[in-house]
Amino acid sequence: MAGMTVAPRRWIARLAAAAGLLVTVVALLIAPATPASAHAVLSSSSPAASSVVPSGPAEVVLTFSESVRKVPDKVRVIAPDGSRADRGEPSFEGAVVTIPVDPAGQRGTYLVTFRVISADSHPVSGAFTYSVGAPSTPPVDSGNDSRADPVVETGVKVARFLGYAGLVLLVGPALVLAALWPRRLPRRGPTRLAWVGLGLVAAATLADLWLQVPYTAGGGLFEVTGEGFGSVFGSAFGAAHLVRLGLLAASAFLLRPLLARPAGRADAIILAVIGVAGLLTWPLAGHPAASPAPAVSVVVDAVHLGSMAVWLGGLLMLAVFLLRQADERELGAILPIWSRWAALAVSALLLAGTVQALIEVATPDALFSTTYGRLLLAKIGLFAIVIAVAAYSRQLVRRRTAAQRPVPVRRAVLVELAVTVVVLGLSATLVQTTPARTAVDGPSGAQAGLFSTTLTSSLFTLQVELDPARRGNNSVHLYAYGKDNQPLPVAEWRATAALPSAGIEPIELPLLPLTDSHSYGDVSLPAAGDWQLKITVRTSDIDQATVTATVPIR
Repeated sequence: MAGMTVAPRRWIARLAAAAGLLVTVVALLIAPATPASAHAVLSSSSPAASSVVPSGPAEVVLTFSESVRKVPDKVRVIAPDGSRADRGEPSFEGAVVTIPVDPAGQRGTYLVTFRVISADSHPVSGAFTYSVGAPSTPPVDSGNDSRADPVVETGVKVARFLGYAGLVLLVGPALVLAALWPRRLPRRGPTRLAWVGLGLVAAATLADLWLQVPYTAGGGLFEVTGEGFGSVFGSAFGAAHLVRLGLLAASAFLLRPLLARPAGRADAIILAVIGVAGLLTWPLAGHPAASPAPAVSVVVDAVHLGSMAVWLGGLLMLAVFLLRQADERELGAILPIWSRWAALAVSALLLAGTVQALIEVATPDALFSTTYGRLLLAKIGLFAIVIAVAAYSRQLVRRRTAAQRPVPVRRAVLVELAVTVVVLGLSATLVQTTPARTAVDGPSGAQAGLFSTTLTSSLFTLQVELDPARRGNNSVHLYAYGKDNQPLPVAEWRATAALPSAGIEPIELPLLPLTDSHSYGDVSLPAAGDWQLKITVRTSDIDQATVTATVPIR
């Protein structure tokens, strides 16, 4: 009787999995066909930024470095008197956006503001001015603020991190229970961990879909509309996330028997295929799908993500369960096998990471001159520490002392876990950061040099360097000194750049602390003029001060 009840349950599970796969197929069918692109930047415009034309143009043309999509009512042309000069909806054709304007408009300076979406799902915003006849005081865009709320931007990164963490919690227990788990040990703990992981991935996926609406259109956490959801669901980003949800639903029914007992070969193969397909949804919704070699980037990123999940998930199972509960004989059989798996996972990580870096960074200069490149260097440095600790653990296994003395191995595994959690955080930030190959591109402008100034407050002296001080991408270095003219440790850096004369509101500068007293950031300044740089430095829990500088951008 027991065998007769198990078989129908397996058929029900497989039918439910098939239903989840059907949802996935439907999501794939409605997915739009989009050209490769990534984190677009404005390459040129007609009229050109800061130019003076003899008569009003019939249209303003924006040309981006890559293809872009529309954000409703976020591309505007403001006349000298503050009224809207654009007429009708702008047209989007690949990388070119054409905005119809009234050719019989006013003389003076016009402001063009835009917010569009790159093919890798990230919003791109900016502004510039041009003048008809002669320059005048630039107008101010009184429309809705197109910036995403800081809570939304932080929420996107948190959701990505939770998705990665959930993947680790899901893959590790599933793999170890299927292949390495001793029969005498209870399976309840790892099973609960796997279900928590599945729930985290599903919750993070839903959060990604919700947050993408205010993230791309601008606004707060709950400023979402049906039109916004329609735009997200109709994009490659939305399709990839819907596919992931369908695959999660399918895998949930196949996971239950695998977690409860050793799975059959057919179920294990089906689950592995679903897992590989699920891994592909991460790169298909981000930078890899929009790289110069999308097919290579997507596969490489999936390998990178899968290797990370296998390695880190296996380490978690060792630290939490096996090194505590398994006896010497069981560890003697498990650890050599795990050591080989870990070596393969690390090798795949290194190979995939190298290929990713070559594609996303492109040039050695971009590795050091962009935020993406420096975050990648930080990730590489932390990864080197993890590799050293893993080599120590592998040496213990080779000497056959790990099974007799599991405590040193467990300590090494805990160090690996702690550092790789930080690596996961950097990865979540990297997917939201403009790729280095794109960040080094920008609109051409007049030659300019290094801007340098020293700002003083009651708490510190701040040396500010901005290079090359021209339209487009600029690097910012901040150095803090105390009253004794010695480097001053800083607890937190914050900075914004604004151009009030052109109606450009403060742009937040992402800053990366390089030392206790030295911070670095990248910012794209879309228009010439006297930019207001505001920097807040916190030196303790209660002490902070804000200084400002006027930076001429040409």
